[in-house]
Amino acid sequence: MTDASLAAVSFQGVTKRYGPVAAVSDVSLDIASGEFFALLGSSGSGKTTLLMLLAGFDKPTEGSVLMSGTSVSDVPPHRRQIGVVFQNYALFPHMTAAENVAYPLKMRGVGRADREARVNAALSLVNLTDRGASYPSQLSGGQQQRVALARSLVFGPSLLLMDEPLGALDRRLRDQMQLELKRIQGELGITVIYVTHDQSEAMAMANRIGIMAGGRLLQVADPETIYAAPSSHFVARFLGECSILRATAIDNGRGYEIAGARQALPLATAAPFDIVVRPENVAVRSATSAAADGAFGIPAKIRDVTYLGAGWRVTLALPDGQSLLATVVRGDEAAGRLEPGKDVIARWAPGAVAVLPAEGTI
Repeated sequence: MTDASLAAVSFQGVTKRYGPVAAVSDVSLDIASGEFFALLGSSGSGKTTLLMLLAGFDKPTEGSVLMSGTSVSDVPPHRRQIGVVFQNYALFPHMTAAENVAYPLKMRGVGRADREARVNAALSLVNLTDRGASYPSQLSGGQQQRVALARSLVFGPSLLLMDEPLGALDRRLRDQMQLELKRIQGELGITVIYVTHDQSEAMAMANRIGIMAGGRLLQVADPETIYAAPSSHFVARFLGECSILRATAIDNGRGYEIAGARQALPLATAAPFDIVVRPENVAVRSATSAAADGAFGIPAKIRDVTYLGAGWRVTLALPDGQSLLATVVRGDEAAGRLEPGKDVIARWAPGAVAVLPAEGTI
């Protein structure tokens, strides 16, 4: 965790209650200057509440919110030097794009010449120099999003908060705007806290991700770590697809057995435990060829096959009744020979699993 005195943002034991309900519960988190940090969770997880506490639109019931080491609990929103972008862009329909972007500067008493220069620079940053005279109704959804972003950046905030800003866009535009947001953030070096329920969005954009559920912060890590080494069953299931399998510990926790197949673990683990396997790490081989080489492999039967364009998602039934997901891509030796009811062998590398305490034991 970053030193709170150096962090751009620090939540220290923050709790927010609405009556008996804790929307945010005992959250402690430091976010470094220049970091792109994503708060990821489903509706009602507390991520937007945490954002509103930082923006100053609400106050914590307990704990403190700090910016650059200084408490902002008594600082009104307009003095926190924070830019905010919501899913609803809230552009003024009677103002042009340039006038919308200029509005925060006008409210701050910035002179006309300086205001025009900064508006032009902000519109250039979001590649809308030629649309300054257009009204919101004349702009596409993606262009309106860019205007809202320019408006949030034009006054030079030290921090940018974004709450589901791409949710109203279609997939193609969302993908484009993800690249644009990362470019702009990199050019400005600004600290961004980005709230989303979209796992792929968080994985593609953030330096670190914080996963929230029930008002609690469950895990904070970089995307690769949080995907490969989830801290709980909830995090494993929430971030991408996976299979969580009951395994029997062998060799004093240095390995495991599933349906008679044995494999070593990278590190000894206290039993009982479950293993987490991502579908892209599972290889599907014919029962005859895989059995002949003697390597680790679990006998399975194909239950279902779903075509995904780039490959196939295969659901396998293991002998002990558990289900296992596998991804088969074009060019794989199993491609074209996937049929429900067919006997196969499923295998994965020893380092391709995450180990968690058995569900229900903690």
